[in-house]
Amino acid sequence: MYIIGFSGSPRLNGICSRLMQSALDGALQQGADVKRYDLIKLDIKHCLGCCQCIFDDPQLPVGRCPLKDDMAAVLEDYMLADGYIFACPVYHGTVTALMKKFIERKFGLSWRAPEAAGKLPESRVPADFKKKAIMIATGNSPDEFVEVMGDPCFEVMSSDWMVEQVETVGKMYVGGVETLSPADTEDRLKKAFDAGSHLVEAIRRDLGQPAQR
Repeated sequence: MYIIGFSGSPRLNGICSRLMQSALDGALQQGADVKRYDLIKLDIKHCLGCCQCIFDDPQLPVGRCPLKDDMAAVLEDYMLADGYIFACPVYHGTVTALMKKFIERKFGLSWRAPEAAGKLPESRVPADFKKKAIMIATGNSPDEFVEVMGDPCFEVMSSDWMVEQVETVGKMYVGGVETLSPADTEDRLKKAFDAGSHLVEAIRRDLGQPAQR
């Protein structure tokens, strides 16, 4: 089993990054192979809205984008994964520009005939909801503000999964990050670890695989 984490934080050692790593560690303990992408380290250009990636070559698992950067290789790896962990801090009420840019460039995982204007695209390789995902969002506002801080981020991060047919099995908003005590931080890291473990267990159950002993 293969789990990939994508961090939309520009801080490599911030709480959001640490939470995602803890979730990956939970998946690793369950026997999964894991990999992380820090989007700040990648060369991902802005989507130009040309739609070439969704109109051309419907037989390909990933549509061809005219932009030359790291995204083609990332999407090839994305397609190999059984599960995903998306983690992002809340910036101005939504995801960071790093995460938004990445999500826009995932458009090539779907296909739509040029004449089918106004219709939703279809997944090039539907996952049939066998693939699972969890999301982590962090913000300065306390946990009780999850509806106005966390939920908009969750909506953006999961926006393609209906088309891709990926099931969300966990959401975690960690608020008050500037004032978390060491004990509270450890508690949130443990919850992220458990979420990563649960992610693998959910995938195994759907695939009919035995639980890790």
